[in-house]
Amino acid sequence: MTLPPQFTVLGAGVAGLCVATALIERGARVMVIDPSPDPTGASWYAGGMLAPFCEGEAAPEAVVIAGQVARTWWAARVPGVLGHGTLVVAPPRDQPELARFARATRGHRPADPAALEPDLAGRFATGLFFADEAHLDPRATLRALRDRLRALGAELHFGGTEPPSRGQVIDCRGLAAQSALPGLRAVRGEMLLLRSTEIALARPVRLLHPRFPCYVVPRGEGLFMVGATMVETDRDGPITARAVMELLSAAYALHPALAEAELVETGAGLRPAFADNIPAIRHQGDRIFVNGLYRHGFLMAPALAEQLAQTLFQEVSLAS
Repeated sequence: MTLPPQFTVLGAGVAGLCVATALIERGARVMVIDPSPDPTGASWYAGGMLAPFCEGEAAPEAVVIAGQVARTWWAARVPGVLGHGTLVVAPPRDQPELARFARATRGHRPADPAALEPDLAGRFATGLFFADEAHLDPRATLRALRDRLRALGAELHFGGTEPPSRGQVIDCRGLAAQSALPGLRAVRGEMLLLRSTEIALARPVRLLHPRFPCYVVPRGEGLFMVGATMVETDRDGPITARAVMELLSAAYALHPALAEAELVETGAGLRPAFADNIPAIRHQGDRIFVNGLYRHGFLMAPALAEQLAQTLFQEVSLAS
């Protein structure tokens, strides 16, 4: 009797968990290894926006196209995917920014912000609504995906002594793989978690601003994630005072109630990126790397995982 193929996935961030999921769903034997007893990394500080069309403002078309599978992929595997779309607004003095964003993207229609988010009434005259976008809570999603992998029979080894790799090794370690991937760099992202009972939002809201663009993502129970700076540095460590001031200033511009919100948490993470900022699968020696997810982790990890699994199992892609 021929045993199913064996894979060892290094890294239990969003890339590693998605790759492990795509493989085990095809009948493979899968082992996931991460040196941390409770893996977090950059995925822990993500916004969780499944917003391929909004990302098209700066991302290449390849990201817009591949990212469109994310909403369906996540909804089929974890609870809590909310398909309420994305609202994009700009202060009155920054209306040219809204027009520029509209020209740079697709999949939107003009919208009255107050009709979608009543608590924004009187603050923004017009906006853009991306109805086909969604969002999720990254932390709850990572936990749910771990639980699902265990239920499907995957071996998850976190912390402690690492077992020897078995079968094909797929490296999803992000910046920890930097020495093996020339050109991989760190991009620092910083975020805030606020709690307020004075404002309610049903969907992510992106505020356009020439200096401090930001997004506010509702997490339920009065929690809001505010992000995110994008700093070209490999400096790790706590969030800077400058970032806190910039993010709070942008949040206040969205709604003054957020200035009175409780500051629950601040955080910063280093995101891996290649020179072109496009996530990629790379083969080097006897190891396969899935890396360079940049700011597109939850958006692009499903597409990369499915692409890799289709190749390893010699499947014909539905897109071909």
